[in-house]
Amino acid sequence: MSIPFPFTAVVGQDDLRLALLLNAVSPAVGGVLVRGEKGTAKSTAVRALSALLPPVTVVPGCRFSCDPAAPDRTCPDGPHEPGGGTERPARMVELPVGASEDRLVGALDIERALSEGVKAFEPGLLADAHRGILYVDEVNLLHDHLVDLLLDAAAMGASYVEREGVSVRHAARFLLVGTMNPEEGELRPQLLDRFGLTVEVAASREPDERVEVVRRRLAHDDDPAAFAARWADEEAAVRARIVAARELLPSVRLGDGALRQIAATCAAFEVDGMRADIVMARTATALAAWAGRTDVLAEDVRQAALLALPHRRRRNPFDAPGLDEDKLDETLEEFGDDEPDPGPDGPDDGGGGGGGQPPAGDGPQGSEVPARGGAGDGEGAGEPRPGGAGAGEQSPVRAAEPFRTKVLSVPGVGEGTAGRRSRARTEHGRTTGAHRPRGTLTRLHLAATVQAAAPHQRARGRSGRGLVVRRDDLRQAAREGREGNLVLFVVDASGSMAARQRMGAVKGAVLSLLLDAYQRRDKVGLVTFRGSGAEVALPPTSSVDAAAARLESLPTGGRTPLAAGLLKAHDVLRVERLRDPARRALVVVVTDGRATGGPEPVALAGRAARLFAAEGIASVVVDCESGPVRLGLAGRLAGELGGGAVTLDALRADAIAGLVRDVRGNGTRRAA
Repeated sequence: MSIPFPFTAVVGQDDLRLALLLNAVSPAVGGVLVRGEKGTAKSTAVRALSALLPPVTVVPGCRFSCDPAAPDRTCPDGPHEPGGGTERPARMVELPVGASEDRLVGALDIERALSEGVKAFEPGLLADAHRGILYVDEVNLLHDHLVDLLLDAAAMGASYVEREGVSVRHAARFLLVGTMNPEEGELRPQLLDRFGLTVEVAASREPDERVEVVRRRLAHDDDPAAFAARWADEEAAVRARIVAARELLPSVRLGDGALRQIAATCAAFEVDGMRADIVMARTATALAAWAGRTDVLAEDVRQAALLALPHRRRRNPFDAPGLDEDKLDETLEEFGDDEPDPGPDGPDDGGGGGGGQPPAGDGPQGSEVPARGGAGDGEGAGEPRPGGAGAGEQSPVRAAEPFRTKVLSVPGVGEGTAGRRSRARTEHGRTTGAHRPRGTLTRLHLAATVQAAAPHQRARGRSGRGLVVRRDDLRQAAREGREGNLVLFVVDASGSMAARQRMGAVKGAVLSLLLDAYQRRDKVGLVTFRGSGAEVALPPTSSVDAAAARLESLPTGGRTPLAAGLLKAHDVLRVERLRDPARRALVVVVTDGRATGGPEPVALAGRAARLFAAEGIASVVVDCESGPVRLGLAGRLAGELGGGAVTLDALRADAIAGLVRDVRGNGTRRAA
């Protein structure tokens, strides 16, 4: 069995460690979402926390970890008689991104339920995590329906499995921790709100601290047992402090003054709903208990706000999470007249004051070597790009104000990843028919199953009231829902597009479609062309804020290699088809239709466009041509692509969506 990196050996990351410890003291805080770049000890700190949790006493033989002092009356393995139990370490259960719904919540044996009336239930990960930690790495990549199930269980403290009238309920109270890299996509705002606390982490830029990170990581890898032994005393001290804080927690007093500060702070920062107020109250109480006090101070409220509010203030995916600390201090001061005096039994040196910092030892850090992204992680306007930055290059233009678009969809019925855009055959949605299951049965079609079994009852010797059902009778429900697509933007950044007012409008339109893609759970990509060639400014990703950043810094100027842009986009789709063959694509070409540079540029662009039409790739051309004399080149390009076209003047509000909503023409075959 591998030995985890000690929690107390993590260098820095004070907010991360504090947020995890507060949830260990009071799981009612609601869990932690850890956001940050790769290689910043996110997973290391979470895995190390399980070793600090006190052991739990469970009913012997119970698969659902019932507490013998107060067993769950609805436990599927019950009823349990109160009495002695066995002690085991607290578990940390990891939920893989690709897990099925049955793996998460458990599975019922439908065949036995129908034929024998027996609730044969195989517990899932929620049952395993009861009274421990449930950890989801890359939670932003988890399917939406799994996230909904996960957060509902975390909020209710129980998991419900409902299958065709057969139901099972069991307790599922756990410390929920999710980690994510924002570059790979964001969580929906309503899901962000369900996490109690959120922490932003980043690698240190201090050379001495980075040296310590590497030194400790190497020491642990060389001899994990010896390294853990060096930190055993610190680990034991933190474990004892968690136990003491848990015992003190019921005695902590949250006075009217602190409650007024909490309410005023949430109102001042205009957070939606009341969950933020409740989370702040629980966090401030846990902070006081962690510091060894029975009164909540203004410092506790301030620290609670810094952990509980930043992610609740985002209004769209392009807003950076954060909190104006000057405004926070002003609000706390204005409503802090009734703050209690900590008295002689106030915070001690070891516990820290309000916001009690986690024990840092001598300041060592986590197990992962911090790493930064490559040069492509933050392209600036001044960096050289493929296509050549020549004398005609202009500085980036700010995007116009984004606007709301209607639903954009690809025609036909796909089988891609669940989302909110185009029609698709999915595990969730309205039932449209039934078929024999291919593999494990996940969604029973009860009427079709009974219909298949009914003609054989006499031959099977049915004598009682129960229906004799065999596996060959089971029918899988066919359901239709919505899928996410790949929206690939191909943007002309040449000199003919460089007029500042026009380019700002173009960027505003693309930004609007990016916002829509975020809401529809799409992948997005960005190809630009200018000068002598084209480049993939952003490979297909779920991170629409990364696409918005690339769009904002996009310079213009030079010739118009339209064919190069189309061919580059075709290559991107070809690679994506291999990676994700079920995800269909919508190509949005933003250009005035001109093509310059090289021999016969217009004819070459036409041949490149016909590749898309031949493969049935859905497309639309946004015509950016302006002036009294219009050549109609963009409309001609749309015809070659087999899609539609819309003028730049018609991009506002409903017009763009009306065109893209149902891409007609040849765009009826599935494409990557």
